[in-house]
Amino acid sequence: MTAKPIRVALLGCGTVGTQIVRLLTEQADELAARVGTRVELVGIAVRRPNKHREVPAELLTTDAAGLVASPDVDVVVEVIGGIEPTRTWLLAALTAGKSVVTANKALLAEHAGELFEAADASGADLYFEAAVAGAIPLLRPLRESLAGDRITRVMGIVNGTTNFILSAMDETGAGYAETLDEASRLGYAEADPTADVDGFDAASKAAILASLAFHTRVTAGDVYREGISAVTSADFAAARALGRTIKLLAICERVFTTGEDGAPEESVAVRVHPAMIPRSHPLAGVSGAFNAVFVEAEAAGQLMFYGQGAGGAPTASAVLGDLVAVARNRVVGGRGPRESAYADLAVRPIAQASTRYHISLDVADRAGVLAAVAAEFAQHEVSIAAVRQEGRATDASLVIVTHSAPDAALRSTVDKVAGLPFVHDVVSVMRVEGEDS
Repeated sequence: MTAKPIRVALLGCGTVGTQIVRLLTEQADELAARVGTRVELVGIAVRRPNKHREVPAELLTTDAAGLVASPDVDVVVEVIGGIEPTRTWLLAALTAGKSVVTANKALLAEHAGELFEAADASGADLYFEAAVAGAIPLLRPLRESLAGDRITRVMGIVNGTTNFILSAMDETGAGYAETLDEASRLGYAEADPTADVDGFDAASKAAILASLAFHTRVTAGDVYREGISAVTSADFAAARALGRTIKLLAICERVFTTGEDGAPEESVAVRVHPAMIPRSHPLAGVSGAFNAVFVEAEAAGQLMFYGQGAGGAPTASAVLGDLVAVARNRVVGGRGPRESAYADLAVRPIAQASTRYHISLDVADRAGVLAAVAAEFAQHEVSIAAVRQEGRATDASLVIVTHSAPDAALRSTVDKVAGLPFVHDVVSVMRVEGEDS
C-alpha cells in the first residue's frame, strides 16, 4: 500500500523559495522514490501574488497563518526570515504536530529553545540545515555524525559577503569602502549590508553552531561581535608582511579552567570578529563568497566543511535535504534528532576569552621606547611573542604580537600604551587566530 503524499506548505517565494519550487517540480519522481511517497506542494504564502507569475496561481495565498493551520498541510517550509510573525507561524505549526524546515538563522539564534520545546511536545520534527552555511552539510554532522564525540572548537567563515570583501581587499590592496561598493555592484552585498558587515549574520550562525557543538543553549546575544568596517588596507599590508591574511571568523570553543575549589570547570566562549590567520591555515585559502568551517573534536580530530554558503539554489539544496529527512520520518513513523542542551555550560564574556593580539603603533624613534612599551605589557601579564620595529625620519613603526592572554588584559594593555607620551598613534589592533599560543 502506497503511503499518503506528504503535503508541504511553503512560506516565502523569493530567491530561495523559487528554487525550492523548481526543485520540487523537476525532481518530483526522484524525491518520491527517496521518500517512499509523493511530496506535494499544496500552498505558497507570499505578500504579493502578482509578483510570482512563474508559480501556479492556485498555490499562492497571502494568508500565511491560514495556510499553516490548514489540515491539508503536513510540513511547513519557511524561507521568509525575520522574527515575527514567522515565530508565531512556526510555533503554531509545531504545536499542531506539523514538522518544520526553516532557513531562518535569526529566529533560531533567538528562539530555538522555544521552537524545540513545541516540537517535543507534539512529536514534530524541526530541521534547519540551511540556516548556516547554505549548501554545506554542516549542522547534521554536528547533530548526528559527531554525536558520539566531544567537540572542542568550531571556527569558520560563515558569511559570504564579508569574505568576498576581505578577499578582494587582500588581492587588490583596495580599501574597505571602495570594495564594499564593488561588492554591492556585483550583487554580493545587500542594499543595506549592515547585517553582514557588522557581523550580525555571522553572530546568529555562531550561536546555532555553539548550541549544537556544546549541547548548550546559546543565543545571538551571548555572542561577542565585531564587524569588518574598521579593517584597512594597512591591516592587510601588515598581515601580508607576517605571512597572514584577515578573515571574519565565527569562533566557538570549549574552555577548560580550574574553579576556586580546584575542581575542573567547563564553559563556552563564542565570538565573531576579524582576525589575522596564517596563510598556511585551511581557512586562509577560502576566497570570494564561499564559506568554510573548521571543526576540532577529541576523537575525530580536525574536519573542514567547505562550499557555497549562500544563494538560491545552494540554500534550496539544503532545504530539500531536510524536507526529504522530515518526509521519510513521517512515512515510517520515526523522528529526527531532538534538542540537546543537557550540558548547560556557562557562556564566558569576551573579557575572559583567551586571545592573541597584533598591535601596530606609531612611536617616537628614540632610545627606551621599546623597553617602556614592553614594561606595560609585563605589568598586565601579557607575554610578547614577537616584535618588529622599522625606523623612519622622525618616528618609527612598532608591531607587537602577543601570546594568548585574557582579552580584558590585552585591552587594558593597549589602553595604557596608547596613553604613553611617545606613542603617537595606535594604528591597528587585531586578534590573531590559527596559531599556537
